[in-house]
Amino acid sequence: MDLQKPTAEPPEQPPSSDDRAPEGCLVVAIRLPVRIVVLVLVVPVRMAWDLLVVAGRLLRDTVLRPLGRGLLHLGKALLVLPLIGLWRYVLTPAGKALAWLGHVLLVVPALWLYRYVLTPLGQGVAWLARTAGAGFGWVYARVLTPVGHALAWLAKGIGAVLAAVGVGSYTAVTWLLHHLVVVPARWLHTWILAPVGRAVAWCALGAGRLLSLLFSGIGAVLYWTARILVVLPATALWRWVLAPAGRVLAVVAREVGDALGHAWRIAGRLSLTVGRFLGTLLRWIFVEPVRWVYRAVLTPVGHAVRDAVLRPAARAARSVGRATRQALAAARETARQARADVRRLLFGKPLQPEAVGRREPSTGEARTLGSSTTALTKD
Repeated sequence: MDLQKPTAEPPEQPPSSDDRAPEGCLVVAIRLPVRIVVLVLVVPVRMAWDLLVVAGRLLRDTVLRPLGRGLLHLGKALLVLPLIGLWRYVLTPAGKALAWLGHVLLVVPALWLYRYVLTPLGQGVAWLARTAGAGFGWVYARVLTPVGHALAWLAKGIGAVLAAVGVGSYTAVTWLLHHLVVVPARWLHTWILAPVGRAVAWCALGAGRLLSLLFSGIGAVLYWTARILVVLPATALWRWVLAPAGRVLAVVAREVGDALGHAWRIAGRLSLTVGRFLGTLLRWIFVEPVRWVYRAVLTPVGHAVRDAVLRPAARAARSVGRATRQALAAARETARQARADVRRLLFGKPLQPEAVGRREPSTGEARTLGSSTTALTKD
C-alpha cells in the first residue's frame, strides 16, 4: 500500500498575452493606426451612450415609473375592479341561475324520460328479440337442419351417378387436350420463343455495352473539360488569391474587433472620469453653496424666527384659547343655571325620590368588636 501522499498537480494557468503565437509585422503595422482611428471614433459614441443611459435612468425613475404606477392603478380601478364586480355579482349568479334552469328544464325531464319511458321500452324490445331468437333457433334446429341433411344426401347420390357415367369421357377429353394443346405449346416454346428470346437478350446486352462505352467516353471528355476549364482555375484562384486575401481580412477584422473592445473600455473610463468631474463641478458650484446657505443662513434665521416669533405666538394663541374655553364654560354654566331657574319657576321644585329601606347596614351600624350581633341580623 502506498503510504505517501500524492502531490497535487498544479492548476493549469490560463494563457497570458505573452504566450500567444508571435505576430508578424503586418499585424503590428495594422494594429496601431486602427486602434487610434477606432478610439477617435468610439469615444464620442461612448460618451453619448453614457449620457443617454443616465438620461434614460433619470426619465425612468422620475417619469416613467410613477406614470406606470398611476396607469396601473387607473387600469385596476377602471378595468379590473369592474370586471371583478361583473363576474362576482352578475355573471356568477346568472350562471348559477342558468345551471339551475337547465337542470330543471333538461336534466330532470331527460332522467324521467329515460327512467319511465326508454327503459321499459328497451326491456320490451329486448324481450321481443329474445323471443324471436328462440323461435328462429327452433325453426333452424327442427326444420332447416333436416331439410339440409336431405338435400346433401340427394346431392351425394347424384354426384356418384354422374361420376360413374363420366369416367370414360374424362379419359378421352384428357388425351385430346394433351395432343391438341400441350404438345403444340411445348414445341412452340422450345423451337421458336426460346431462340427468339435469347437473340433479343444478346442484342439488348450488346446495345447496353455499346451505350455504356459511349457514355463513359462522353463522361471522361466532359470531366477533363470541366477540370481544365473550371476546377483548376477555381483552385488556383482560391489558393493564390482568395485565401491570402481572406487571411488579411481576418487579421484586419480581428484587430478592428480588439481595437473596438479597447476603445470602448477606454471610452468608458474617459466617460466615467468626465462624469465624475462634471458631478464634482456641479456639487461645488450648486450643491455646496446651497448647503452652506441652508446651514449658515437659513437654519439660524429659522431658529431665530422660531424662538422670537413662532413660540411666543403659539403661547399667546394657547393662552387665548384657554381663556376662550374658560369663558365658554362659564357661559354654558350660567345658561344651565338660568334654564334650571326658569324650569323651577314654571313647573315648581321637582319631587324628591322616597328613601327605600334596605337590608344593607349603613356605615354607622356596621359590626364592631364589642357587639354581639352581625350587620345582616341587626333588624
